[in-house]
Amino acid sequence: MGGVFGRHDSHKRWIYGTKIENKIVEAMQKRESKGSSVKSFNTIILKFPKIDESFRKCKAIFEQFDEDSNGVIDREELKNSFSKLEISITEEDLNDLFKACDVNEDMGVKFSEFIVLLCLVYLLTDDPAALHIKSQIGLPDLEATFETLVDAFVFLDKNKDGYVSKSEMIEAVNESRERSSERIAIKRFEEMDWDKNGMVSFKEFLFAFTRWVGIDDKEDEEA
Repeated sequence: MGGVFGRHDSHKRWIYGTKIENKIVEAMQKRESKGSSVKSFNTIILKFPKIDESFRKCKAIFEQFDEDSNGVIDREELKNSFSKLEISITEEDLNDLFKACDVNEDMGVKFSEFIVLLCLVYLLTDDPAALHIKSQIGLPDLEATFETLVDAFVFLDKNKDGYVSKSEMIEAVNESRERSSERIAIKRFEEMDWDKNGMVSFKEFLFAFTRWVGIDDKEDEEA
């Protein structure tokens, strides 16, 4: 699959459809064909502190995009930032990406939502020509963390359909063989399943992860 974005001077336009979720699923399924190095849900939990530390490094990138320093990135700021980075994106593509990350629909991407945006960019821009774009945005230093998150999702998605079901979550957590594992699995699944449709997308998984490592809590403290 191609990437999401394209350079102004590129001969190839990178385009995705208006249903960005389908593109995310497609990219995840492609990644899932490679398997996962994660052996248990406990190994994911043990990585929380390191992931949290890496997330903090996204703050500098966020502040660059947040031109008026009001704590959120609006659509125009995102558009201006992509323009400065020489990333070509259509109005429709920009709207899709913005809406996908503005989960609260308050017309502004907060820091936790921005982390999700960066991870989606990482997943979707898998074309070799996109490496420069990743460097421009600041992704190379964060790639190990984002790959850990992708790897964790691949581990949970047992049937490799691009989504995690409750039964898959229970199966993954049960592998830890703790007495309360099923109860923990159901609780974690409910935290991830934002739209309560019984299936967790990669985007929902990412938002849950920012809460699990405490990003939302620290945002509230800074407000």
